Amino acid sequence: MRDEPAKVNDVFQTLYRELHAMAHRQLQHGGAAPVLDTTVLVHEAYMRLAAADTSKIADGRHILAYAANTMRSVVVDIVRAQRAEKRGAGSAPLTLDTGLANALPATETDVLRVHEALLELESIDGDLVQIVEMRYFAGLSEEHIAEAMSISTRTVRRQWHKARLYLREALSGV
Repeated sequence: MRDEPAKVNDVFQTLYRELHAMAHRQLQHGGAAPVLDTTVLVHEAYMRLAAADTSKIADGRHILAYAANTMRSVVVDIVRAQRAEKRGAGSAPLTLDTGLANALPATETDVLRVHEALLELESIDGDLVQIVEMRYFAGLSEEHIAEAMSISTRTVRRQWHKARLYLREALSGV
């Protein structure tokens, strides 16, 4: 029987183009031109995925869901590192082999605001955050999300609407 890392590697290679498109969407969701390299973001997500416990990942859709979360995490980590550097963190600068550390999102504040709103939403309902990640960041269809989460498409639609309402209110500063 093949080991888990080999299985994940095979699925990742099969989904590479889809992951690349997902990374491109991830970097464009602010409406600005992408400033991070999509290929580098995909590879960073793979590195984190390879280091993670993948025993619960069943198929390609699950990898896409996990990759959406990981890519968001990579972007947030870079924004945080850049902000710490701007404030003169006093430590030696961190250099990533992938080159991600040299790229700044066009709207750092927006990236962190969305991340913080998603963390708040996660404390209320983690499934809503997973749907947002798969729909907004990964660009998956309602049908694919329903399949990955083992729920109905109608439930995905309802949950997506609920999550959007929550995030709109949280990001409007009300």
